[in-house]
Amino acid sequence: MILYLVAPSPRFEFLPESDPNPTTVQIISQKHEKQIISFSVVLFFWIFYNVGMAKVADLFIRAEHADLMKKLNAWDVAYHQNDAPIVDDATYDAAKKRALEIESEYPDLAKDGASTHVGAAPSTKFKTYPHSVPMLSISDVFDAAEVADWFNKLSNKDLFIELKVDGVSYAARYEHGVLVRALTRGSGVSGEDITENIKTISDIPQKLSGEFPDVIEVRGEVYMLRDDFIALNAAAEQSGDKVFANPRNAAAGSLRQLNPKITASRRLSAFGYTYGEISNRTWKTQSEYFDKLESWGFKTTRKWARHANNMDEIQAMYNDIILTRADIPFDIDGLVIKVNDVATQERMGARANSPRWEVAYKFPAARAVTALNGITVQVGRTGVLTPVAELEPINIGGVVVSRATLHNADEIARLDVRVGDKVTVQRAGDVIPQIIGVAERGADTVPFNFPKKCPVCGGDVVRSDGAVAYRCVNTLGCPAQRIGELEHFVSRPGFDIDGIGTKQLELFTERGWIKSPADIFTLIALHGDELRRMDGFGDKSVANLKSAIENARTIELARFLTAIGIPDVGKTTAKLLAKNFGTIDAVRNATFDDLIAIDGIGDVMAREIVSFFQNARNIAVIDELLKYVDVKSADKKTLNTVISGKKIVLTGTLMNYGRDAAREILESMGARVQSSVSPKTDIVIAGTDAGSKLTRANELGITIWDESDFEREIKNAGINNDGTQR
Repeated sequence: MILYLVAPSPRFEFLPESDPNPTTVQIISQKHEKQIISFSVVLFFWIFYNVGMAKVADLFIRAEHADLMKKLNAWDVAYHQNDAPIVDDATYDAAKKRALEIESEYPDLAKDGASTHVGAAPSTKFKTYPHSVPMLSISDVFDAAEVADWFNKLSNKDLFIELKVDGVSYAARYEHGVLVRALTRGSGVSGEDITENIKTISDIPQKLSGEFPDVIEVRGEVYMLRDDFIALNAAAEQSGDKVFANPRNAAAGSLRQLNPKITASRRLSAFGYTYGEISNRTWKTQSEYFDKLESWGFKTTRKWARHANNMDEIQAMYNDIILTRADIPFDIDGLVIKVNDVATQERMGARANSPRWEVAYKFPAARAVTALNGITVQVGRTGVLTPVAELEPINIGGVVVSRATLHNADEIARLDVRVGDKVTVQRAGDVIPQIIGVAERGADTVPFNFPKKCPVCGGDVVRSDGAVAYRCVNTLGCPAQRIGELEHFVSRPGFDIDGIGTKQLELFTERGWIKSPADIFTLIALHGDELRRMDGFGDKSVANLKSAIENARTIELARFLTAIGIPDVGKTTAKLLAKNFGTIDAVRNATFDDLIAIDGIGDVMAREIVSFFQNARNIAVIDELLKYVDVKSADKKTLNTVISGKKIVLTGTLMNYGRDAAREILESMGARVQSSVSPKTDIVIAGTDAGSKLTRANELGITIWDESDFEREIKNAGINNDGTQR
């Protein structure tokens, strides 16, 4: 074939392949030679501008992009292959958004980037088959402006909006109405064969009803109802088996079992919502396809779906679903907005990894609205009364939240939260979920009255002048305070004994098996046989508990000091004591003057520490405990790094470090980690979703580090990720 230029209106045409000289360009009209030359010059500069002048990413941008893709790929494997996410949705979305921003500015990075990436490679545990039609993902949008940007480019604005179900995608192929194969999304190009497992789900018919094409691949989502998820985890806890973080993980883990009988026992549900390969399409719109799905025997999300023609209608549905999200019996993480007309969908086509005719309007990963079902008041180990919100369970950032702190009576009054309200709940990083406001006032609600008597022992409740907290004064007789001391002892910052929680401690103390912390270490030897015969326990759970107790017999000094419950001494002060004194005996014998000489310990705290170790009951408890545990001496050496002595505040979510891990690393480098930003703060380390602390730091002109700055200094200091020195 030969390409030639036609004048006076220059255009490209093709000559027959029989032309004897297919590599030449023929000029048809010589009299328009000047026009042709001018056109050639314009063409040259167009190519030069669009190819030669394209932005090239420098080494730093390439390194950032490579790091983001490394993390995204690892997170996708954890999520799609292992059904065990290692970061929350907000962290994943932020990393993906940044990668897409880089690829938009530097298109040469998009080839193997987030723009073309779908899911993860199929697991080698299953047979894999190619998708006859690629199984793409959906582009995410996170606010009204991004939705409007997509919406304004549409020529056909008749939309169909569905719930974005937080489950596991499947593709079920039917030939002549019979299910012949089902695959996971996998990489989008090929998926894992889960046919036998799909057949155990009653919502997915093995034979289609009514009229159907000869070949149709129905695609949809497998999910788990919230009530079924709660029942599954309750049964797992009783038997000592693995519990799941959320219904999505449970559904994924159940669907990808090698034994279909396990899948069948998990009570999975499913919706249909789109299609892949098809021999003959008889519907014209997405809403008509829902009619077809239902006629074939599938369930759909039509009950919650709506039509929309403008941004106001889109946003109205978004706002309505945000408010009623907790009333929907399964987890969702947004809306899917689709062009309703299928012919328009086909004309618009797809990008490398997502269709152009639909977007996923995601809910905020760290916030949700749910119902406040009740307010309970807990009594802690020091007698402080703490109100807790009992919520309709809701998935926030990949974790099912059913309780949130209300802090104290003043906070309840400030928020004016009432039982029956719809409330906005926030969860960020390692922070305990908290209510940040009332989204919708419930009918016939009344203000909450804080109790005047201890809800556990009935003792008097007092509030000291200037204090925020109410406190039960029945120190020796209140069971909650005794349980609280033991809970604190076995908690993660302390001895970290998995398998002993509030219920177990209540049971063991009621039976007289545990009266002091040391009794935990003789529990199995003295009461193991009886424990195995009790409901909720068995050989496996008792063996697991024994292993956890044995693992706790050796403990670092700082954690030991945290666990024994010295008033006003938390993790940070315990580390200060360990670093400065080195051994438990040195801490026990420290004088008031020894203590106040330490930067970070004042007069009040020093007196509390001295008083604690002079108390006869505390001395007896510690002496008994030391018969069963080995307290490791602390290394008193402090590294000399660029942040030694610096006051540092952590805010937001770090991708590779939990808040506690980051704090330990900073402290091992000689830094002082603070909880709030002040003019004396030296550095603020900001992760994703950083809020008011970052704003305050910018106002004060304080040095801001991101995670890459933090990791650079860790490397420079020769520190491992666990805070130890290389």
